[in-house]
Amino acid sequence: MKRMLKHLSKWGTAIAGLLFLCHASLALALELKPDAPARYTVKKNDTLWDIAGLFLDKPWLWPELWRNNTQILNPHLIYPGDVLVLKIVNGEPVLEMVRQKTQVALSPNATRTVKPYEPISVLPWSVIEPYIQHHEILDVGQYELLPHLLGDKNGSMRFVDEDLVMSRRNGRAKDQYRVIRMQSTIEDLEGNELGVQIHHIADASMVEDRAEGEWLVRIAGSNSEAKRGDKLLFGQPKTAGDMELKPATAEQRAFVVGNLHQYELLGKYDVVIVDLGAEEIEPGTVMGIYQQGPIIIDGEEPKYATESKVVISVFDDGSTVHQPALKVGELIIFSTFTNASYGIITRASDMVRTGNIVAQP
Repeated sequence: MKRMLKHLSKWGTAIAGLLFLCHASLALALELKPDAPARYTVKKNDTLWDIAGLFLDKPWLWPELWRNNTQILNPHLIYPGDVLVLKIVNGEPVLEMVRQKTQVALSPNATRTVKPYEPISVLPWSVIEPYIQHHEILDVGQYELLPHLLGDKNGSMRFVDEDLVMSRRNGRAKDQYRVIRMQSTIEDLEGNELGVQIHHIADASMVEDRAEGEWLVRIAGSNSEAKRGDKLLFGQPKTAGDMELKPATAEQRAFVVGNLHQYELLGKYDVVIVDLGAEEIEPGTVMGIYQQGPIIIDGEEPKYATESKVVISVFDDGSTVHQPALKVGELIIFSTFTNASYGIITRASDMVRTGNIVAQP
């Protein structure tokens, strides 16, 4: 609740524009897209989300497409080469499957079905997993208290696998750590710090201590060279896994406040940072991305409020025009932290950028 109250001051006219587009609906009745295909052949690298997006405007409702279909007992076991056929049963759209099987003869009287590919997943985990394992957002205070690498006996400035590096004592022998490096400080649109974005550089384990107050760590599993000043974070990285998808509620509204690579313009499968924390949102939440244009000052020559030498009237004379927030894409939250979360863009009709609104899809 406190975080929601904090956001109120920066929503302003964005709420009015967003409510123009976001209307809550409790019904789960499926609405097919006008151009939904009658048949679709599953391809390698497809996801259930992508396939559902071919048939539905709300792809997070994909389980409804085959929940009453006995041919597709487990949609997680759909393979490239399978043919999905769209039918209407009792007034509801249903997907049926025609499976293309490759068979190998084992004997004159027996055959074995061979599936050449792995079954498709809900989301592109090959894209998401590196971010789950190698990127996190830590509280500023937590990050500052972490021990850091000091140096080694050879006076080296960079360290790789099997190097022994000195650090301050902060654990027990054989404890497992990750060597991390600060990538950027994350702030909301008002400049409030949300956390420190860190990148996983290597693994490290403590070896027997040699000096009072200090200890040696052994570097392993390097993604890149570690260096003096890199921090040590206790514990193993997170692992990816399927999650239950659900649309954001009316109260879950926030902003895109950054991304992992400091790009200005973003598109499908880029990862963004949203200023909602773990207490406000869960992994698997689907959110719409909305863009609101600048305020327009009407007059003999209409101008944007962001232009120089623009005078905005202090009176309600009708000269100020607020543009509605228009939907430009969708994202799915896949990893949450104390004050911020990571989301992957799953659909984008326009470029996504910092400052875009995220809310009900």
